[in-house]
Amino acid sequence: MSKEAKPIDQDPKDFRPSPSYEGKPYSPEAQIDIYGGKRAIDEPRPLLELFRPIYEEGPFRPGSDIFGKKNLTFPAFSIFGDWRTAIAHNDNGNKEIGQIATRLNLDVDLKLTATERLHGFFRPIDKNGKFTRYEFFGDDRKQGDFILDGNIETLFFEGDVGAMVSGLTGKDAKFDLPIAAGLTPFLFQNGIWVEDAFVGGGASLVAKNSRLFDISNMDVTIFGGFDKVTSPAIKNGDGTLNDDDLSVFGIATFIEANLGYWEAGYGAIRGRNNFANDGYQSLTLAFTRRYGGWLSNSLRTIWTFGQDRDRGRQQTADGIIFLAENSFVTSKPSTLVPYLNLWVGLDRPQPLADDTGILKNTGINFETDALTGFPKLDDTGHDTYGGALGIQYLFNLDKQLVFEVATVQILGDVNEKGRAAIDDQYGFGVRYQHPIGPAWIARADAMYGILKSADDIRGIRFELRRKF
Repeated sequence: MSKEAKPIDQDPKDFRPSPSYEGKPYSPEAQIDIYGGKRAIDEPRPLLELFRPIYEEGPFRPGSDIFGKKNLTFPAFSIFGDWRTAIAHNDNGNKEIGQIATRLNLDVDLKLTATERLHGFFRPIDKNGKFTRYEFFGDDRKQGDFILDGNIETLFFEGDVGAMVSGLTGKDAKFDLPIAAGLTPFLFQNGIWVEDAFVGGGASLVAKNSRLFDISNMDVTIFGGFDKVTSPAIKNGDGTLNDDDLSVFGIATFIEANLGYWEAGYGAIRGRNNFANDGYQSLTLAFTRRYGGWLSNSLRTIWTFGQDRDRGRQQTADGIIFLAENSFVTSKPSTLVPYLNLWVGLDRPQPLADDTGILKNTGINFETDALTGFPKLDDTGHDTYGGALGIQYLFNLDKQLVFEVATVQILGDVNEKGRAAIDDQYGFGVRYQHPIGPAWIARADAMYGILKSADDIRGIRFELRRKF
């Protein structure tokens, strides 16, 4: 034994003989039932696999010590993703189109060691929010467009400095320091505060704890980017998001304490050239906890401040939003989930880095489909309050059905300058997803939005997704 270990006294009565199964025939079915009746499936495989396959049984070949005996190399190259195709009839009030659209998502992954890899993401048949499609009816139909895009969505390296030091020195490092660099995706607070891919990087201190402050687990991440940064607050003259003249830096933390977990962060957007005075700062704080075995609750705050636009231009990033996300525990806690999400937004709060509004996770009536332009209620949270009340049923964890009603109520005067919602809004939405094979998923959505002082919106769509 190691010198830190020592033997202890034990009572032989603490141990019993192994159970005897004499006279009981072996039952394969009973062995499967131990694991909930789960059986092997013919899982979808990646589009391309080289070297070590994903999720294959052993034995494996020994790894190479090219990066050191303490950081063995197990190369594996794969291309995977999904292909989404949807047919939809969408009426966004000022634009009505029936169309079929398609989108291909390709992840290219090169694993080097247990902790280091290169990863890229490509979307070759859509560009700048326009998808390969055919418009077959509607006042605004433009027939078909086949769009090719050779741009790289993400391309980054990630690894652990501790593991790399172990390989180079031949000694076990006493620290972990995950890093990422390149055109790197970042996501904080489920994408509400940050969900963007930009040229830059980040580093994290992970799995820290504190007996003094009763912290069981804590992560701290420092990140920054100098290109491809986007924010809904900063747009070009034609209304498109600017991703050439912005930089970002920030710090975010995740802390398990107080019988729940905290998320906090500070970040700043800086502009260049014609956008030098459009930058702003952002603070966020959130706490998530389950109460009394019946309520799961997350309280979030995002405060946007510090923008000082010149020439008397309208502020686009100033204000604060409070969000409350609630799900209720029923007799079927894993499959039947009622929820109620609420918010109050004052002035014009913004995410730190993202291309959508803060309310995109509030409910299905606030999210589009990133494919056909499916209509949604105002998701900015600018001088509004409201919420979404819904229920989700997952059957036997093999299907999904969601019903939801939602509303946006304005604060201040109708047609207030700088607010996206000119008046109150009400929405009704339904979603159904059903797997039709290990690699195929069918999904249907419908919504109707009642917009006071504006044309109503509505949409219905059916999507087929092939995963590989």
